[in-house]
Amino acid sequence: MALVEISKYKSFGGFQKVFSHKSKILGCEMKFGIYLPSQIEDKKLPVIYWLSGLTCSEANFIEKSGAQRYAQEYGVVIVNPDTSPRGLNISGDKDNWDFGEGAGFYVDATEEPWKKNYNMFSYVTKELIEIISTNFNVIEGTQSIMGHSMGGHGALICALKNPGLYQSVSAFAPICNPSKCAWGRKAFEGYLGPQETSNWSDWDATELVKVYNGPPLCLFIDQGAADKFLQEEQLLPNNLVEACKIAKVPIILNKREGYDHSYFYISSFIGEHIKHHSGYLQK
Repeated sequence: MALVEISKYKSFGGFQKVFSHKSKILGCEMKFGIYLPSQIEDKKLPVIYWLSGLTCSEANFIEKSGAQRYAQEYGVVIVNPDTSPRGLNISGDKDNWDFGEGAGFYVDATEEPWKKNYNMFSYVTKELIEIISTNFNVIEGTQSIMGHSMGGHGALICALKNPGLYQSVSAFAPICNPSKCAWGRKAFEGYLGPQETSNWSDWDATELVKVYNGPPLCLFIDQGAADKFLQEEQLLPNNLVEACKIAKVPIILNKREGYDHSYFYISSFIGEHIKHHSGYLQK
């Protein structure tokens, strides 16, 4: 697959790059960021995929997370795609900040006019992994996934729906039970159809853990206690914790007093997450 290098900056000894390519699954040009530590010149490295939240592009994580220094320290590649198809001019795709462009929700849409292009789940779990494995000096099949908010939801469902594909999963302030919150219901109704006639539980981490049947997988969840979206019941981490207890799926919930939903919060703890994943990836 032809990649076009958009930008390249040296950072902590490695290189932060952005590439574009024509996506077969999404039917449009997509961009992704990739941080390549200096060690990649001498050996293959494992990969961590980062999925961003509502309204974000590939730029937010690159510019605000501070992840590059830890990726260099632990010798891992970090890949972060955009959050939706763009430039398709589908009717309604720019009308709302929480639906359409910048809000693909990491599902495979089944409803018109979205089902032809809004298939971020397949893009992240299939096409993007193939692109990275083919074009960069990475260890094939050795990858983890993490994300924030809508992207935390995405990371959780990507891991739970593909047992064994990722060595580990973590999430900052994820939308844990989307079928029970306003953001999730809006997205699912639009992309998947009415709850009565479509299986929303197939795209909801809290429901997926109840039927998870795969290799051992610990869910590592990070949540700011001062997050306004936690208080507005958009995130619902306790629902996921209770479902994990019943299903005997291990879960770690770190509550961070005083921290909100922003990248100031993410940058404060991103090093812990990369260290966590590195422990699984280096085994």
